[in-house]
Amino acid sequence: MGGVKPKKIVSITSVYSFLIIVGVISIYPAIWVIMSSLRVGGSLFSESLIPRQATFIHYKELFAKYDFGLWYLNSLKISVISTIFMTILILLTGYIFSTFRFGGRKTLMSTLLVLGLFPSFMSMIAVYILLNMMNLLDTHLAVIIVYVAGSPVFFLFAKSYFDTIPKGLVEAARIDGANHLGVFFRIVAPLSTPMIVYMALLSFTGTFTDFIFARLVLSSTETKTLAVGLYDMITTNFSNDFTVFAAGCVLIAIPITLLFMIMQRFLVDGLTAGGEKG
Repeated sequence: MGGVKPKKIVSITSVYSFLIIVGVISIYPAIWVIMSSLRVGGSLFSESLIPRQATFIHYKELFAKYDFGLWYLNSLKISVISTIFMTILILLTGYIFSTFRFGGRKTLMSTLLVLGLFPSFMSMIAVYILLNMMNLLDTHLAVIIVYVAGSPVFFLFAKSYFDTIPKGLVEAARIDGANHLGVFFRIVAPLSTPMIVYMALLSFTGTFTDFIFARLVLSSTETKTLAVGLYDMITTNFSNDFTVFAAGCVLIAIPITLLFMIMQRFLVDGLTAGGEKG
């Protein structure tokens, strides 16, 4: 016993030391951006992490000098609508592949998986031409359509989760007279809360911070999103408002952080409920 205890202490100390180092490396960039947003002047360079003189003037300048409020509303509108439809489409696609057996099923799954491996920007030219033919360029609807249309390629995670749900529950509901949509929304979806929360968070974060497709489609001042607006802020007219840019980055993180904190409860509750039912 006397030889085991020091060994265990060394092991625990090593694990905690490693976790602390990883935590510091992960959180340092975020702290650096927050401290930069409070720094006086427009330069991000500083000899110390903590500014000698802190100011919130850059947060005021975001709304006074730029259309930051409009960019924020545009991004929230696109992200919320896209997240709802993306989550539903991913879940339904995963449920279909998990429940039904039809000709060409494996081929279709393989095709979607291969398409999901290609970088999204490979389809930029085709997407631009299609949207131009439909007169949808420079509209939020175009961005939402692009996000939602590409979401089924992420079906595998949902399918893998649905495969773990006992088929007896679905068959019992079918015997009681429930149709396929009824089974999905009343039986399968409530048992899949952790996965649904995860997919919704992933969809919202991806659309809220996306720059490539938003930059491709949106060009006017009224339709800009946060990513496009902040990029233009520091690349046009020889601008040097880098600290204002840092303040914008901090504000972008707020809804994502709040959403994660709110949804985390449902994620934990869902995992606990799944354990009780299992």
